[in-house]
Amino acid sequence: MDSKTLCLAVLLKGDASGYEIKKALESAPLSHFQDTSFGSIYPALNRLTAHGQAVCREEAQDKRPDKKVYSITQDGRRALVEALLQPPGPDRYRSDFLFVLFLAELLPAGHLAQVVDSRIALYDERIAHMEACDCAQGQAAPDYVHGFGLAIYRAAADYLKRHRDEIIAGAAQESRRVAE
Repeated sequence: MDSKTLCLAVLLKGDASGYEIKKALESAPLSHFQDTSFGSIYPALNRLTAHGQAVCREEAQDKRPDKKVYSITQDGRRALVEALLQPPGPDRYRSDFLFVLFLAELLPAGHLAQVVDSRIALYDERIAHMEACDCAQGQAAPDYVHGFGLAIYRAAADYLKRHRDEIIAGAAQESRRVAE
């Protein structure tokens, strides 16, 4: 999803400054979907206002520059719906963790075990947080997305737990083979 669409999605929930949009995109549930930066948000907001899809007003602040607050327009709502009607691209998954596992034979077994155990703990933590969270608040679509995310974390944690010893033993064996 492009930055303009992400900004429109946040503005659909209410008026916001660029900083508030960035914070919304960094917080659950939106943080699970896409990464954005201030370097992409502010140009997107400029394009949205130039195309009449958002309007900007300035609010005075004490001892600080005026704050620019953006609102979605009817054209912005239409543009958001048009973007959502496009077929979504494939999911992209980037993981430093999987990169480390890909080269596991270079690591001492104890360190590798610590890396895997830490990731299991992280997933268990996220699962507990999601199970305790009423993020969807009874709405069907957010509840569905919440359930999907929970299923992904559960599957990942389960896989790591079931195959933990395999990766450690396999990496140690490969490391010995390469050393010989």
